[in-house]
Amino acid sequence: MDTRSEIERFLRTGDYDVHCRAWPGDVLERERRARDELRQALVTEVQRRTAGLDVPEKLQGLDVVALTRRKVEPMVRGLFPREEQDAVLAVLERSVVFVTPANIVQVLLKSSWLNTAWDLANLYLLGVGAELLGEDAPRILGLSEHTTCYVSLSYFDEESPFADFLVHEAAHVFHNCKRRTAGLPETRRREWLLDIDFRKRETFAYACEAYSRVLEAGDNRQARMALAEEYAACAAPSDERVSVSEVVELVREAAAARNGWKHILTRCAPQTRAVTHASATTVATTARRHGP
Repeated sequence: MDTRSEIERFLRTGDYDVHCRAWPGDVLERERRARDELRQALVTEVQRRTAGLDVPEKLQGLDVVALTRRKVEPMVRGLFPREEQDAVLAVLERSVVFVTPANIVQVLLKSSWLNTAWDLANLYLLGVGAELLGEDAPRILGLSEHTTCYVSLSYFDEESPFADFLVHEAAHVFHNCKRRTAGLPETRRREWLLDIDFRKRETFAYACEAYSRVLEAGDNRQARMALAEEYAACAAPSDERVSVSEVVELVREAAAARNGWKHILTRCAPQTRAVTHASATTVATTARRHGP
């Protein structure tokens, strides 16, 4: 085992020796060197594959905060009591980062984990039409880490009328972010912005994503129910973590409900306190898969 082969393995697969035995020094020194060298190698390879790319014109002058607020505000208004809505919106409206040629280096160097950096590198490469790092590289359009939502440039080219992976990733912030982070009171039983069953997190996000588009396009209950049926006819999230039929059912029920957001939340809430505790202690990184 040597550093060169370890770097090549990481670039190709995202895997690496957590003990960093190819690097010299004590445990802490090995970890520091490995982390720095692997990240820098990732930056160099991504830059090599995307040399000459500039920030797309469609992003120049874009008010990301205003766009994010417009997209997530209906969801926040539907899920939180009036006195908490502005605090949650303040967290979300500055949570979205479009991964571009201008910020990709900073994104890769500052992400919390090496495997997250590798996923983000592939998110960026996919978004700009470059070759991915490996055969098994994830084809993702968005990724949430803590309160940050990384979104691919593919967002602006998405043709599906029911896709909005900005909303999808923002929905994950609710179970990633503690109430005190948003300046809201926290208790032992109310630690996170929303309690969502760990097994239902992707179901929740996909349902919120589709329902947001239904609400945006349908100005009355009859129109929303018709749109939900259109979604049912074409829905096919390419994500093994969700049941397509369950997401379709949720969107149908939400379209018919007075407050569809609350209906989705109720269906995805933990069934017992034990499950609530388990979901709260899980690493908070999620990704929105690339669909057909």
